[in-house]
Amino acid sequence: MDSIVIAITGASAMQIGERSIQVLLENNKSVDLILSKGAYEVAKSERGINIPVDSNKQENFWRSRLNVNSGKLTCYRWNNHSASIASGSHKTRGMLIVPCSMGTLGRIASGFSLDLIERCADVHLKENRPLIISPRESPLNLIHIENIKRLATAGALIVPPIPAWYTNPKTIEDIIDFIVVRLFDSLGENLNNIKRWDGPIK
Repeated sequence: MDSIVIAITGASAMQIGERSIQVLLENNKSVDLILSKGAYEVAKSERGINIPVDSNKQENFWRSRLNVNSGKLTCYRWNNHSASIASGSHKTRGMLIVPCSMGTLGRIASGFSLDLIERCADVHLKENRPLIISPRESPLNLIHIENIKRLATAGALIVPPIPAWYTNPKTIEDIIDFIVVRLFDSLGENLNNIKRWDGPIK
């Protein structure tokens, strides 16, 4: 079973990344997870959680936090350049960067890989595999827009984490789930255990 690479950077909105991991594992998928160095700091400041850097401890952390035992989860350090997912020889279903900081986006657009996230993104582009980038920034300056255009031209799909109000969300979790569904629709994944909007209430 080819894995789906999930990368979480130091941008705000880590909750979307967390929910993505949870839903994939609940659907018995294989997940390769990378957190950027900045993501650990955001987790601490925004979520009040200390995520272990050690790969095995981090897997146990996520399974306990997300209360899920199914699926396969492999965690990688941001600087593990010898990881199998850093090579095009390692097959994957695709890669999702959520949320994606503009720093990470800019380096990927420039072909400049400082960490494992950026290297994996480069691999997905060169191997013509799905790369979905969910940038979390507002407003966008011209440099951001040009970098987004460059990535879209190179084959990446840009899916900003924009909520929809026509679904009449009642909670933050409703908003997060809508965004997660849209992200994985873009990857062609039809996931269970998550609410999908199926039209207005009649």
